[in-house]
Amino acid sequence: MKKVIKLYKQPEVKTCFMLASWPGIGNVSLIATRYLIEKLNAIEIGEIDAAAFFEPLSVAVRDNIVEVPRFPESKFYYWQDAQGEKGLVLFIAEEQPVSKGHELVSCVLDAARELHVARIYSCAAAVTHIHHSEEPKVWGAATKKKLLGELKEYGVILRGNLRIAGLNGLILGMARERDLEGICLLGEVPSYAIQVANPSASVAVLKVLTNMLDIPVDLAELIQLAKKSSQEMDKLAKQATAEFIDQFTEPIWERDEGEE
Repeated sequence: MKKVIKLYKQPEVKTCFMLASWPGIGNVSLIATRYLIEKLNAIEIGEIDAAAFFEPLSVAVRDNIVEVPRFPESKFYYWQDAQGEKGLVLFIAEEQPVSKGHELVSCVLDAARELHVARIYSCAAAVTHIHHSEEPKVWGAATKKKLLGELKEYGVILRGNLRIAGLNGLILGMARERDLEGICLLGEVPSYAIQVANPSASVAVLKVLTNMLDIPVDLAELIQLAKKSSQEMDKLAKQATAEFIDQFTEPIWERDEGEE
């Protein structure tokens, strides 16, 4: 049987953590993880054979030539500090499978065990009534009660009961099944903009995560992207408002003479 998990490097540090990431609302998790990979100069150390979890339903055509079917990438990256004390594995997947999410998450956790990961982190969106111009807060959930105090120390909001959709949430539930420490950080996202990429929520999550892990990361570029995104949202909101007014209001000078 073909091996699904391929790992090319074994971390040699005292403590190793993992951030696992899939697409989701606002792409909060993907934006955060991709930024960390870039800024930390993380190296690729492995992958999961996506053919075991996905069924391609289309192919790309370039210059009239049909290309070979492509499967979504699911890769592991790695960074460690100069002292060799702390390591961070970053797993990032391009898509969530339709029917084999449980099996894929199980493979990620198998890899985490093989890499001697002490704690799993994930990120997601907390859909709420926040306005896009407001600074998002971060909600949190954990697999063990002892971790809740740690979340409070970093200003993370504990909302009690909630549901975390998709594999960014499922991985924490399955980590608990394996008695593995896990934390999910959820950045607030406006309920009216769930289809739009939200770097502001990613910034909020990364501020907490990098502080918790004590990893120095310059967030300036992502903060600038978040500001630009907010400005674009302003333009879209004004445009939508103008279109609404044009469509559902009637100028007074177009009324009939007998109409008040």
